[in-house]
Amino acid sequence: LDISEVFLTVSLILGIPLVLGILTRNFYPKLADRAKKILQPLSILIFAAFVVVAFMGNLDIFLEYISVIFLWVLAHNAVALSAGFFTGFFGKLPFPDIKTLSIETGIQNSGLGLVLIFTYFDGLGGMAIITALWGIWHLISGMALALSLKNIK
Repeated sequence: LDISEVFLTVSLILGIPLVLGILTRNFYPKLADRAKKILQPLSILIFAAFVVVAFMGNLDIFLEYISVIFLWVLAHNAVALSAGFFTGFFGKLPFPDIKTLSIETGIQNSGLGLVLIFTYFDGLGGMAIITALWGIWHLISGMALALSLKNIK
């Protein structure tokens, strides 16, 4: 595994959209607002496609190990969400910042994980299934947390 190649891949996947988004928001805010309406749902659809591909090629592994994998995914996510929440809480941050810290800590980049797995590890079944399940659960838990904390100031 060539670490510089992995670094380049991660930089391209995360860096280019981040820099383009920052520049667009800074220099063309109206365009950024219009693009956001399209790109937010599109990003969820693209992520869902990655997840479907991961599951399609590894359904037998998923069915065999779901009972073990799901509990670990659930526990990991609960610890991460809680760590973010309580770090902000005990750090006496304002509640909006606590919510942000909790979600940012608890929701990892599963899409990036799937790209790396399929690019560098030949879509290794166990890795792909864990990461795909991780991504699905992050969407569910992140949306549930955001909705439950939405009206709390």
